Amino acid sequence: MAPILEVDNLSKMYEGLTAVRDLSFTVEKGDIVGLIGPNGAGKTTTFEVITGFQVASAGRVVFNGTDCTGRLPHDIVRLGLGRTFQASQPFPLFSALENVKVAAFLHHPTRRAAEQKAWEVLKRVNLASKAHFLAKTLTLADNKRLEIARALATGAEMILLDEAMAGLTPVEADEAIEFILSLNREDGVTFLVIEHVMQIISSISKRILVLNHGEKIAEGTPDVVLRNPRVVKAYLGDEAILG
Repeated sequence: MAPILEVDNLSKMYEGLTAVRDLSFTVEKGDIVGLIGPNGAGKTTTFEVITGFQVASAGRVVFNGTDCTGRLPHDIVRLGLGRTFQASQPFPLFSALENVKVAAFLHHPTRRAAEQKAWEVLKRVNLASKAHFLAKTLTLADNKRLEIARALATGAEMILLDEAMAGLTPVEADEAIEFILSLNREDGVTFLVIEHVMQIISSISKRILVLNHGEKIAEGTPDVVLRNPRVVKAYLGDEAILG
């Protein structure tokens, strides 16, 4: 069976500066894959190119057998590839229900159908009790969950999570981890996850990719990757290897 996501020799340049260089990897359906690296490594740029918010300078992206290279974001999300953002981006003066309903309109064109789908998703993400709260009044943890809800409402088979647990308390992070694992286990959602906290990424990922200066420097299971000298050096410097 072909992977759900194939990234083949992907590169992205900005006026001569290479943000991502010759990046290749695959994600199998049902996987949770971590994408890590120090600040400026090219992680979010990779997400931007995969989801159509930036145009690749070279290479290609294939999702569910369809070449997505150069497609616009709304075309890509219609195929079943959703994403979240580092900073939650809800419509602040819309309620949680209205935010999710906007996303549901993608495949549910009537108001009634979109609202029904939105309620289903809000119940799934445990936000039904806050359905009529304005997004701007929700906590950070709830807004991050709302981001995932909007992706689910589009019918996403795979979601790219960009630091979905950044800023959360330890308790909130543990709840978010279990939530993501349950979506993977019970709903079959595939994830590619950017996260800086190693304890989090190692607890949810079946496999980890490591970027540094836009290039992949390691790939494998968490226990192997996080002991890789190149990975340690990228995060901590030469002294971590020598000392």
